[in-house]
Amino acid sequence: MIKLNCDLGESYGAWKMGTDEQIMPYIDMANIACGFHASDPFIMDKTVKLAMQNNVTIGAHPGYPDLLGFGRRDMSFTAAEITQLTLYQVGALQAICEANGTHVEYVKPHGALYNTMMKDKAQLTSIIEAVASLKEPIPLMVLANADAEENKQLAAKYSVSLLFEAFADRRYADDGNLTSRNLECSVLEDEKEIQDQIQSLITDKQVISISGKSLSVDANTLCVHGDNVQALESVKRIRQFIDSNFKLL
Repeated sequence: MIKLNCDLGESYGAWKMGTDEQIMPYIDMANIACGFHASDPFIMDKTVKLAMQNNVTIGAHPGYPDLLGFGRRDMSFTAAEITQLTLYQVGALQAICEANGTHVEYVKPHGALYNTMMKDKAQLTSIIEAVASLKEPIPLMVLANADAEENKQLAAKYSVSLLFEAFADRRYADDGNLTSRNLECSVLEDEKEIQDQIQSLITDKQVISISGKSLSVDANTLCVHGDNVQALESVKRIRQFIDSNFKLL
């Protein structure tokens, strides 16, 4: 059965983001923020413990060093800097995981870092190199788009495997990437639209773009969001819909 992943642990100090405690029981994989776009050591530790309590797989969610912009603004770094920024964040979460008797099982970049990675092969390569240099290489989660096979071959050169994801509640552009969050319609909120997109992604391995174009998408996991107003109820409905319709897949 296809797994649900969600970005969590994105609070910071006294500032709270999302409803992690309520959402965690409904997902399979938690992308935990590592301190650059959100989170801090205390939030990271709390979120790791919460994931362990719910038997949820832990992934590192590194982003640009952009707390003010929540990691959603483009930033300019050299290829070597991107590698080190990634390593720094994954290493921080890995240390907290080891202290709790668990470990990071994959890496999924956040926000603008993720979007740029999917459009810029040099940046994607820098992140792959970071993952490959870990003592025990782990998978990198990327968008399942038209470049999937090419990206898979690139990662294989570094002995890194890829996890391909699709988005249950985000609208797609015609090029197979996600539409900009600057567009009001970029996040799906209508339950029927979300279910139709999930149905299409799982049964037909395709998604309909913002202009009505059919795009081929072969994904291992679906991303749901925990940072919008209706997040908890949305995740509950998505979990129920998948369990009711695709449990044997």
